[in-house]
Amino acid sequence: MSKKILANDGIDAVGKQLLEKAGFTVITEKVAQENIANEINEKGYSAITVRSASKVRKDIIDACPGLKVIGRGGVGMDNIDVEYARSKGINVINTPAASSNSVAELVFAHLFNAVRFLYDSNRNMPVSGEDKFDDLKKKYAKGVELRDKTMGIVGFGRIGQSVAKMALGLGMKVVAFDPFVVETKIDLEISGLDKPVTVAIKTVGMDKVIQNADFITFHVPGGKLISKHEIASMKNGVVLINTARGGVINEDDLLEALNSGKISHACLDVFENEPRPSVAILKNPKISLTPHIGAATNEAQERIGVELAEKLISALK
Repeated sequence: MSKKILANDGIDAVGKQLLEKAGFTVITEKVAQENIANEINEKGYSAITVRSASKVRKDIIDACPGLKVIGRGGVGMDNIDVEYARSKGINVINTPAASSNSVAELVFAHLFNAVRFLYDSNRNMPVSGEDKFDDLKKKYAKGVELRDKTMGIVGFGRIGQSVAKMALGLGMKVVAFDPFVVETKIDLEISGLDKPVTVAIKTVGMDKVIQNADFITFHVPGGKLISKHEIASMKNGVVLINTARGGVINEDDLLEALNSGKISHACLDVFENEPRPSVAILKNPKISLTPHIGAATNEAQERIGVELAEKLISALK
């Protein structure tokens, strides 16, 4: 078997070193989507790794009989035809544990941004701060605290549970929904304590999360979960956070609810039309925005690279 791996969307240097130490040749030069199949065949790659940019669909799988492993550096695998690949005997792997903390921290970066109007203040202070300081001070004077508010978490896997840890640490109440999780224990590691503080959380129905939460964050692999119907049953002034997948929240219905005041803020790291999000979404003054960077921390990228390398070495032995 060839020991060549195409890391088409890159891989952290530590992960690359682990693979090279195990005898693999790792190529990180980006290949255009339409040329991936030819590149795999011409250069004799036995594995390809991708992030969210490159896709490995049926056409590539059918065209590359020598492909043994497809690796996804990250959690979601919606850019890979996973079941089809596995039906052809190809091993498909991902790194579900590596980015949980980074995504959870981004959730709270957005949340603090929203409740204290930082995203809007940072737009307006450079333009008007010098001559309209008092006006802006008044505009942003009605912030709210997160403490004692209810965090609703839809999707209670690794990332959702990391969000719960941070919410509990801030003194928030947590309500969570997950069809595959009935109850779990959250361990809060506190500096200076020998043992973590353990909190048991029982999940509830999604309707209860939607109706009772002040903030709702989504950590699901995809799907269309939130539209007018669900928004109508939410609290007035709710804040929605989506760092999962574009389309989980219907963007037209979101804009309507933001404009009416039903939803006070939205925090979006993912969009329906990536990499060209709707201009109406990008310019709405009530939306905190980032360009799909949930796992984009140095620490998460190193963990992803190491986990991916270890799984590739095991799969290609």
